[in-house]
Amino acid sequence: MVVGGQAVIEGVMMRAPGMIATAVRRPDGTIAVRKDAYATLGERWRAFKLPVLRGAAGLIEMLIVGLRSLNYSAEMALASAGPDETSPGQAGKRHSDDLKLALTLAVALAAALAIFFVTPLLITTLWFDVSQQPLAFNLIAGGIRLALFLAYLMAIAMMRDVKRLFEYHGAEHKAVFAFENGDELSPDGVMGYTRFHPRCGTSFLLVVMVVAILLFGLVDTGLILWLGRLSLPVRIAVHLPLIPLLGGISYEFIRVSARHADTAIGKLVVAPGLWLQRITTREPDRPEMEVAVAALRAALGRDQEVDTSYERQAAAL
Repeated sequence: MVVGGQAVIEGVMMRAPGMIATAVRRPDGTIAVRKDAYATLGERWRAFKLPVLRGAAGLIEMLIVGLRSLNYSAEMALASAGPDETSPGQAGKRHSDDLKLALTLAVALAAALAIFFVTPLLITTLWFDVSQQPLAFNLIAGGIRLALFLAYLMAIAMMRDVKRLFEYHGAEHKAVFAFENGDELSPDGVMGYTRFHPRCGTSFLLVVMVVAILLFGLVDTGLILWLGRLSLPVRIAVHLPLIPLLGGISYEFIRVSARHADTAIGKLVVAPGLWLQRITTREPDRPEMEVAVAALRAALGRDQEVDTSYERQAAAL
């Protein structure tokens, strides 16, 4: 069984087969836990279990599920204690607001694409005379993309709220490691594990940037042979629809590297992603570890010991 998750505001979201659980520390100190029955695209349609396609589908699912969990965590982390905060009427209202979720996701995606996708292509086109040299162009664009990404991470890492988020990120990794090793899922039982995990989403993004250099280099070579010359608008129009494919290839690479993380070559391959996690994770304290464990136990159906003062069963995604 494969489990995973992400840090959210004052909490952690965990995914296990058939269930997603988000645990958040409320202002009064209690832990709010929301559980959502969930079937992946691969479980609904067999085609999305195929290599590459499963990664592309997972990338889209990760964006939607992650945003929903972030919205819930913001509501719980800022809400005052009281039963009215999690009443069925309020829960239904929040879940019915799909339009707001779609708009938020669209704006976030547009901003990310503008900064990390279009900007490197624009800078490389304007500042470097390599637009008709596919490998050189994509090497430079990839370097700029990576530099922007690292600068962004280091900048937000200095913010107090983001430091808390990165502590929960570390707590999520520790809990997943404990589960994978068959250890007791308790705050004390998982605290001794490392916060660096080879299947981290941060590592995934780093792999995406490297794979993009190779994939887009091959695509640009074919376009130049076909069209004779490649302009920036055409390059953007062709590269943009390939992002799901890029995510699918990167996902397969992460799967293989994680399985061989204990070998000499595997350690070399996963090392850059683990180094990057020195920025995106921090050592959690015990209360943060309690939240991560509560989320994982709930996702696995082992939440009998979780404080359910404000727990609610949400509608299936």
